[in-house]
Amino acid sequence: MKATMIKISILYPNNPDSRFDFPYYLNTHMPMSIGLLGAHPGFRGVSVEQGLGGAMPGSAAAYIAMCHFLFDSQDSFMAAFMPHAAVLQGDMPNYTDIQPIIQVSDVLIAQ
Repeated sequence: MKATMIKISILYPNNPDSRFDFPYYLNTHMPMSIGLLGAHPGFRGVSVEQGLGGAMPGSAAAYIAMCHFLFDSQDSFMAAFMPHAAVLQGDMPNYTDIQPIIQVSDVLIAQ
């Protein structure tokens, strides 16, 4: 089955001693990211999520934040990202000290 889209997930583990500045991320980093990556014709969308809790009531979320970019293909994402990689990655210390987990996925169902 051929995927209709690729999702690039940037997952920030919820480490108790880590720092994540949501106001900076939402008001500065993400508008910059969307401006740079969203200009590519393969860009299909983006979402940002804040972890609220785990499966058990009162348990901590596995990830403090998640960002998901949708692109036509992994090649489209790389073409959009690589010219801006230094700027985007260089901005990370302004909002977090967490080493994110990156996953690329085929989107098999989306409604």
